Amino acid sequence: MGSLTRYSLGKFISSKFKTGFPLGTFIINITGAFLLGIASSIPLAKNLVLLFADGFLGAYTTFSTFMFESYNLNKTSKLSLSLLYILSSVALGLIGYISGKTVTEWLIN
Repeated sequence: MGSLTRYSLGKFISSKFKTGFPLGTFIINITGAFLLGIASSIPLAKNLVLLFADGFLGAYTTFSTFMFESYNLNKTSKLSLSLLYILSSVALGLIGYISGKTVTEWLIN
């Protein structure tokens, strides 16, 4: 289900926003990090958390596509865009994870 969601959302984003920046993968990975923050903070059975976190989110997010797109941006002489993509993905991914975790913990307590 995660990979089907990723594929559908990626195609939708690409059709709406024509840009040299890999916006679809970027949004998918940041929202995946946010959802992982939520999943890791919900007091559910470990198997349910693993099913959602490792199963759905593992298929939803995509590190290999992130690497492929980063490499291709660099290869096509778009070094600054490649660096922006890599640095913003890592920074906003961490912020997304922390935000998801913080919001969930705040709501639970």
